[in-house]
Amino acid sequence: MKTVEQLEAKLAQPNEALIQDLAKVNGDIVLLGVGGKMGPSLARLAMNAIREGGLNKKVIGVSRFSNAEARQELEDAGVQTISCELLEDDALRALPNAENVIYMAGNKFGTTGREHFTWAMNAYLPGRVAEKYKESRIVVFSSGNIYPFLPVSGGGATETVAPEPIGEYAQSTLGRERIFEYHSHKNGTPMVMYRLNYAIDMRYGVLLELARAINEGREINLAMGFANVIWQGDANAMALRCLRHASTPPNIINITGPETLSIRWAAGELAARLGKEAQFVGSESETALLNNASKSHQLFGYPQVSLLQMIDWTADWVLEGGATWNKPTHFQERKGKF
Repeated sequence: MKTVEQLEAKLAQPNEALIQDLAKVNGDIVLLGVGGKMGPSLARLAMNAIREGGLNKKVIGVSRFSNAEARQELEDAGVQTISCELLEDDALRALPNAENVIYMAGNKFGTTGREHFTWAMNAYLPGRVAEKYKESRIVVFSSGNIYPFLPVSGGGATETVAPEPIGEYAQSTLGRERIFEYHSHKNGTPMVMYRLNYAIDMRYGVLLELARAINEGREINLAMGFANVIWQGDANAMALRCLRHASTPPNIINITGPETLSIRWAAGELAARLGKEAQFVGSESETALLNNASKSHQLFGYPQVSLLQMIDWTADWVLEGGATWNKPTHFQERKGKF
């Protein structure tokens, strides 16, 4: 992949399993917060699956849409778009009803100094959305950040591990889950808590941050020595397929790749492809923020894009000077400050 157009086409390429699952889910799909990093590619993936499967569904993308070009690109792909400030009750109530909702709205980066806004987006708004869409099934985007740091040799947190969020972003993300959970119990709304660690796109992600540091001769801090990654196309497909697994009480599903990724090893692999030397500072801690996604792999199969393929693509993208979003993941953060 050498262009953004090729990248977007790859991200939006559905497989047969996704098409079959969407065929078994009745109704249209509303994507709340479609303007974020994953939303546009998820919307296009859904539309392609609907077309290829000959399904009678609409995809409705809702966002503030501060970027008119991004909105037009979604419209061109067949997605119906609605500009909406979700925190305004009248605007939220005016949104169309749908049998399926994927909730991607939220705030992470810039939390420090604007904690009030993060809590409003992550914990207040979910209650309003849950009431609006109490007759729908809802996939709630969440995060592995709500788990405690665990020994790197332990295989990561399964869905049975009790949350111990560090910092206000992670705390408010757990608040999002709890508010949706309350409404699931109250109204019988079927839901999935979709706990993601870390989606990879050539324009952002853990691997891109490592590759850029190597290419620019910057040191890589090894304090957070291990992480989980998954190709964004796979993560998007799993989000849509989660609609079939919504339940009350909510079903919890970790979403990530099967590997506990060594940052030192990944940097070495990227450095070899870039023709550079990786420079490190510090040493690996005994604990890290890690997800165990065995449950999702049992439900959906392993991700289609392998770790080595992601490393190859990322190195090529950096060598070609591909576009980036300059949105760091802060995967190195150990004190919960975003």
